[in-house]
Amino acid sequence: MTASERSLQLIRLAAEAAADKLADDIIAYDVSDQLVITDAFLLCSASNDRQVRAIVDEIEERLRIDLHAKPVRREGEREGRWVLLDYLDIVVHVQHEEDRTFYALERLWKDCPAISLPDSVSHVRAQRARGTAGE
Repeated sequence: MTASERSLQLIRLAAEAAADKLADDIIAYDVSDQLVITDAFLLCSASNDRQVRAIVDEIEERLRIDLHAKPVRREGEREGRWVLLDYLDIVVHVQHEEDRTFYALERLWKDCPAISLPDSVSHVRAQRARGTAGE
């Protein structure tokens, strides 16, 4: 089984929203063969709590406006270090860099197929690596 088209739409738009708020290490996995509760995970990180919240807010707004999707559950907002947005079809994890390194969710899901993300997400990543983001 593979992620549904709806799940892929949600993942790609969430990834673009995260990239717009300069999230780091944005990756997505199709976990539909491993889990019955969701089709896909999106993982991204930020350097501070404020940026974590900004990324979460942007993802929620874009998915609500563009795809009429609202999370059924939002966890971790108070601490601002790891916020989980559960849209049923997808789960978005926005983590502080330190928590991302410590918990290493990628290690848990490395055997699942990666979902290709829009070029705009890769473009932001390449710009940041060169130190030219926002120019």
